[in-house]
Amino acid sequence: MVSFEMNDRKKIGIGLTGFGVFFSFLGIIFFFDKGLLAMGNILFFSGVTLTIGLKSTMQFFMKPQNFKGTISFGLGFILVVIGWPIFGMILEAYGFIVLFSGFWPTLAVFLQRIPILGWLIQQPYIRSLFDRHRGRRVPV
Repeated sequence: MVSFEMNDRKKIGIGLTGFGVFFSFLGIIFFFDKGLLAMGNILFFSGVTLTIGLKSTMQFFMKPQNFKGTISFGLGFILVVIGWPIFGMILEAYGFIVLFSGFWPTLAVFLQRIPILGWLIQQPYIRSLFDRHRGRRVPV
C-alpha cells in the first residue's frame, strides 16, 4: 500500500486548489468575471504545484500526450486575462478534460462510494454511461 504523507506543503496545496476551484465557480456564477476567474486559475495551478511538487507538475504538463490539454488550458487562461472570459473558460474546460481524462475512472469509483450519489450512479441508465466510458461493450 502506498503511503501518502501529508506535510504542511501538501495541506497548503490542497487548500489553494480548493480555493482555486471556489474562485473559478464564483467567477462563472458572477457572469464570467475575469478577475475571479484569473484568480481561480492562479490558485488552482499553484495548489496543484504545491500538492504534487514542481518537478511532478512540470512532468505532468509536459508529457507529449498532454500537450493538447496544456496548450488549451494555457491559451484559455490568456484569453481570460485579456478580457474574453467565456471563450477562455470554454478552452480551459476542454484543456482540463483532456489533461485529467486519465483520472475519470478513479473519480467514478470514488463517486460510487458516496452514499446517495453512489445509489444514483448504480441506476441502469447512468451505469451504462460509466461502462461505455470504460470501454466495456454494453447492450443497447
